[in-house]
Amino acid sequence: MDRAPSTPCGAHVSFEVDGQVGMVRLDRPPMNAIDASVRDGVRQAVALARTSDVGAVVVVGGAVFAAGADIKEMAGLGVADVLRLSGDLQGALDDLAALPVPTVAAISGYALGGGFELALACDFRVMDAGAKVGLPEITLGLVPGGGGTQRLARLVGASRTKDLVFSGRMVAAEEALALGLVDEVAEQGGVEAAARARVQRYLGGARVAVAAAKTAVDRGLDTDLAAGLQLERALFAGMFGTRDGQHGLASFVERGPGKAEFEGR
Repeated sequence: MDRAPSTPCGAHVSFEVDGQVGMVRLDRPPMNAIDASVRDGVRQAVALARTSDVGAVVVVGGAVFAAGADIKEMAGLGVADVLRLSGDLQGALDDLAALPVPTVAAISGYALGGGFELALACDFRVMDAGAKVGLPEITLGLVPGGGGTQRLARLVGASRTKDLVFSGRMVAAEEALALGLVDEVAEQGGVEAAARARVQRYLGGARVAVAAAKTAVDRGLDTDLAAGLQLERALFAGMFGTRDGQHGLASFVERGPGKAEFEGR
């Protein structure tokens, strides 16, 4: 598949297909502050990714990934309005997290507050060597409202999450890697290329099986072990009813491992 023209998703987000990779691009200079247009744009881009023939999605933001929510948009809002705003952001990020393909955030510059929550909604995070991440809402007298306390705790545990949220501090790349906040640190200026390189390892697999594996891990984390094992068992059995599963088994018997070519069905 060749590179397709970029599709605008509102004023500040676009989606494009490059080979087997979908690219969600944020472009709201200077800091990609997340306002209603960005939230809606991310949701539109994710919807396009879901209906496109892509095997992975990379989220990028240019010089700055996303430095947080648009404070000017929130200032002066009442509780009901903030509940709606938070629900809109969580809904967009839930849509991203639910994509049935691997997703990677290419973090450049800063990913703070809502920007870091956007990155946390991805399966993986690749970080530029000069970038910083964090949840600084406490410095405004607030708490994260886009899923930060929940997704981060599931990623690195309660203690590390509380330290980052209570302090509101920004974390540089090497510490972020050591803490498990990100999966890889790229050389400065090379984060998008590194993110694209990371997804290449997932593109040759059976897409139906990759989607099922993602479901098993993500939903399993939200339940107890017994229920998670039952879910895994059902998904495992379901793979035997797919064309990819049948072809993969037949290919192994006939030609040995690693030679199957999957259809995504």
